[in-house]
Amino acid sequence: MQYLPNILFAIILIVGIGFFVRNIRKIIRNIKLGKDIDRTDNKSERWRNMANIALGQSKMVRRPVSGILHIIVYLGFIIINIEVLEIIIDGLFGTHRVLSFLGGFYSFLIGSFEVLALLVLVSVIIFWIRRMIMRIPRFWNKEMKGFPKNDALYILYFEMVLMSLFLIMNAADIHFQELNAGNPVSQFLAPLFEGMSVTTVHLIERSAWWIHIVGVLIFLNYLYYSKHLHILLAFPNTFYANLETMGKFPNDKNVTKEVKLMMDPNVDPYAAPPEGEEDSVPEKFGASDVTDLNWVQLMNAYTCTECGRCTSVCPANLTGKELSPRNIMMKTRDRLEEVGKNIDKNGKFKDDNKQLLNDYITPEELWACTTCNACVEECPISIDPLSIIMEMRKYLVMEQSAAPQELNMMMTNIENNGAPWQYNQMDRLNWKDEE
Repeated sequence: MQYLPNILFAIILIVGIGFFVRNIRKIIRNIKLGKDIDRTDNKSERWRNMANIALGQSKMVRRPVSGILHIIVYLGFIIINIEVLEIIIDGLFGTHRVLSFLGGFYSFLIGSFEVLALLVLVSVIIFWIRRMIMRIPRFWNKEMKGFPKNDALYILYFEMVLMSLFLIMNAADIHFQELNAGNPVSQFLAPLFEGMSVTTVHLIERSAWWIHIVGVLIFLNYLYYSKHLHILLAFPNTFYANLETMGKFPNDKNVTKEVKLMMDPNVDPYAAPPEGEEDSVPEKFGASDVTDLNWVQLMNAYTCTECGRCTSVCPANLTGKELSPRNIMMKTRDRLEEVGKNIDKNGKFKDDNKQLLNDYITPEELWACTTCNACVEECPISIDPLSIIMEMRKYLVMEQSAAPQELNMMMTNIENNGAPWQYNQMDRLNWKDEE
């Protein structure tokens, strides 16, 4: 019986970490369903981007209030959980505050953790007030109903509880309080336990200790289902972000090849390709489902924080159009998850007569986009909703000839007249004769 708590702790730890690893493997599997793309160029710039944007939160602080609060919560939560290492050692080996032999440095660490815990608690409460009392509009768009809205609240409550438990655990640790070191916050909570028996205070401390570590493991595994998966994915997402000049669209090599053949009178377009040269005609142009997108775009979908900054600056959304860049990412992730569950159930993907286009994202949303790149510029972790929109537009135009009438007329005029307007090429310079 002496080692029963240690065995129980080991079982909980193994189950928690094992479940987390299993879910992370699913995410990696799902991301790899995307088409291959090479994003390994300019590694020095990519490392700088990751350091500045993911770690340094440089784009978050463009909105100072939420940016600074986010930095406090992010850094505070990560640093405080260094304490989890000590908890794991104590839990497995039956020790108590095993790192206290570090003396003054240990006191400094725990003291810093307590101050950060208080700052995180205050910041999270402010976030809750901004969301539920001030009701900032971008948190209340129509896509932020049901689970997306509750998800954000669950995380805030998780963080409130975990930070409170950390402080209660320290305050109820009589031995730790007697040291009178490293407890700048918990010392003010300790008087709450005066008058209680030593057994009761010890029970409170042990309960807080157990609930805290179990809560951390639950939080870790909840990330898979939550928008807060960005805690992990923001780093690779910023590293593999597009480094091209914003607004520069990639050329489709297959289209380029066809245009060159059409423009070169010396090339027979019907001739067989040279020996050894592969026929590079794609299965289809653009994307109608998640497996037509590249793996970086799929990682973007999983990384989306649902903060709504992209939608809040989208001119189409601001003028009442259907488009919400945030919703594009959320729907892409939902479809990708559905495809992943299909594979889990059947061993491989079994056609479900659904696709991202129409079943999740409508052509009306896609054609509302002005391609201004405001959403890409605003995203705090370098997500690119525009690239997904453009791939799906390409499919509509090149595979289904389903462009809006105005666009079809423009393209026909360019083909016939060399200009978007419907007049003869011979009349193009008539404007210079007008007085």
